[in-house]
Amino acid sequence: MAHGIARIGKDHYRTGINVSGHDLIGDEGPGLGGKNAGPAPYDFLLAGLGACTAITLRMYADRKGWPLESVEVGLRLLNRDGLRIDRVLTIAGLDDEQMARLADIAERTPVTLTLKGGLPIDTRLA
Repeated sequence: MAHGIARIGKDHYRTGINVSGHDLIGDEGPGLGGKNAGPAPYDFLLAGLGACTAITLRMYADRKGWPLESVEVGLRLLNRDGLRIDRVLTIAGLDDEQMARLADIAERTPVTLTLKGGLPIDTRLA
């Protein structure tokens, strides 16, 4: 499974992140005291959902032998009746029935199901 580590020092709020061997930088925008050196935490959440959605839809179309040209996953975090994510799929190369099937599949990607179901987090001191 995935593994990662995040480290922060005295820099407001630049955070070095390593996830499964990939180095990333996280930060907050100037409005929250950061320098916008990288995505904010909720940006990473949307990135994970977007990548999982696009990859899953590509895998499904490939298995079906469909002529999928591209998938764009537009994501927006909204605070309307509580936090929620608005996801818009733009699909090229498929007919209406195939696109509807991919929209249905998007509701069951692994990250989608994790976010919808909640995820226990166990925290302890080293």
